[in-house]
Amino acid sequence: MDNRFRRITPAGIFESVFDIAYLTFVFITAAVFYLQAHGSVQLILCGTLALILGGGDSFHLIPRVKRALRGEDDRTEKFLGLGLLISSVTMTVFYLVLYEIWKIEFPETAGQISAGWVVLLFVSAFFRIVICLLPQNNWFHKEGNARFSLLRNLPFALTGAIVCALFFMSGNEDGLRMWRMSIAIIISFACYFPVTLLSKKKPAIGMLMIPKTCAYIWMMLLLVQLL
Repeated sequence: MDNRFRRITPAGIFESVFDIAYLTFVFITAAVFYLQAHGSVQLILCGTLALILGGGDSFHLIPRVKRALRGEDDRTEKFLGLGLLISSVTMTVFYLVLYEIWKIEFPETAGQISAGWVVLLFVSAFFRIVICLLPQNNWFHKEGNARFSLLRNLPFALTGAIVCALFFMSGNEDGLRMWRMSIAIIISFACYFPVTLLSKKKPAIGMLMIPKTCAYIWMMLLLVQLL
């Protein structure tokens, strides 16, 4: 028997099933939004948001599934690094699209927001993407770059915090209770930061990616009510 297949563990099987189920859910959600849009810009944005989420995550989850089921080699490590780079950029864009959805759904609240906050939102996202593209991140090596990991995630935290605050401000407007989106964002970042900053030294912390992923599933379910 090929030695690669002897590396399969129950944890690897669980991770693979979970990742595949998550990606399937997100892509189906995207299709539903597009099919139900009928020209609605808001629903088209919701579908695009789901597509960005699933598409970006696919680049690093599919190599993870392959590694869990078939073992690791040099190519897998490179694909994982590339996937993390791509998903880092797409997740930044995710929050910008989520802001656009919020702006359409809550125009009155959006009209009360200082333009400075909107500028800060897009500037923080821009700097996050620029930093992610720098070679110093060492994406294609296991050790990465802890300093740049912190550096690229500081503007990302600001991007997420602003979007989180906006949804919290909208409260229960239109009876949608979209303030819950802010809770989902907080959960996702609370799980994401320990993983991205500490998982190289303590791999067990990587398990926090499961509740982080669940938080994004919750975000998609909250948007489904816009249908």
